[in-house]
Amino acid sequence: MSADNKMLSPHRLLIVGAGLTGSVTASLLRRKFPKDALNITFWEKSRGAGGRMNTNRSASDSRCTVDLGAQYVTATPDYYRSHESFYQELISAKVLVPFNGFIEGENKKEGMKNFTAPSGMNSIVKHFLNSSESSVFYETHCTAINRFENPENISQSAKLWLVTDFKDNTSEFDSVIVTIPTPQLLNLKGSIQDFLESQRSLLEAVQYSSRYAVAMYFEQGVKIDVPWCSKYVTGSPCVRFLSVDSRKRFGKDPEDIGPSLLAHTSVPFGIEHLEMDMNDVKEIIISHVKQILPDLPEPVNSRCLRWRYSQVSRGVDGSPGCIALCNSPLLVACGDAFSHSNFDGCIDSAMSVVDTFCKITSVSNL
Repeated sequence: MSADNKMLSPHRLLIVGAGLTGSVTASLLRRKFPKDALNITFWEKSRGAGGRMNTNRSASDSRCTVDLGAQYVTATPDYYRSHESFYQELISAKVLVPFNGFIEGENKKEGMKNFTAPSGMNSIVKHFLNSSESSVFYETHCTAINRFENPENISQSAKLWLVTDFKDNTSEFDSVIVTIPTPQLLNLKGSIQDFLESQRSLLEAVQYSSRYAVAMYFEQGVKIDVPWCSKYVTGSPCVRFLSVDSRKRFGKDPEDIGPSLLAHTSVPFGIEHLEMDMNDVKEIIISHVKQILPDLPEPVNSRCLRWRYSQVSRGVDGSPGCIALCNSPLLVACGDAFSHSNFDGCIDSAMSVVDTFCKITSVSNL
């Protein structure tokens, strides 16, 4: 397949989920194919991009933010070499900077590098989305994927996907890439279920951890008097990780905005309280944070987020990067469940998707 191959109308690609895997996939495909050859559309059920790279803003001051999902990027020596172009791109754009803050309780191995995102972890996803020149539709929840084949036209171009959103709007696409967690993939309706059947046992074996995240925002002038930037907590029945997000982001405590604090719960707590009312569970978590930090003042506002699919604890056997559920028209399932649950795992999955797309999508189509 060559970027020089043109068609009268561009190949229509839908990517379900605007997280890291999807955004990197789109960015890499755009570098191979111009917009007049490949039109990329995203459907994202949330109000913004990022997926697990979720960044929340304070309701009282938009300059105050907290990363509710992924906290920082850790690169092993091997991955820093193999994914060097991605790291250098993000560092050159100042999307990533070295994370030099003290992380108490970190199990950091020799040669590993930590990076943080001054504008929030979701800025990583936004960077790749912007470079992909895609059309992104937020609050658009994919509910069904059906294959359509025109019986009056047996050509390759007659095969396409009819994709339906939560409001029962249906759109046509030539290829679909699904990046959402495997339980959500398995729950999609339509003829996609026929193509999932041969992979069902493999996908059902995937396991995720669950946890809660709470962002706490404080008034300007408040000091969070701890010697660390982030801390892995031991001995708490609730809290597993704390981070002074404002300190992590700026490298020091900013003077012109109030500090912000992030709390992640342990997985056992998350599982035990998974269906609890969000306001109730938030109060429980904050009370446990105050037991760890007894001098912590009352936050001016806070936000709680339930991560039902926090991290992949058991991925797809063999870590294939992606699986082509159907070749004609192309339907691909991917994400960190198909590799491993971190930044480099998402990059691996995206690279696998691009390779599959280029091999399977015929020259006559693109």
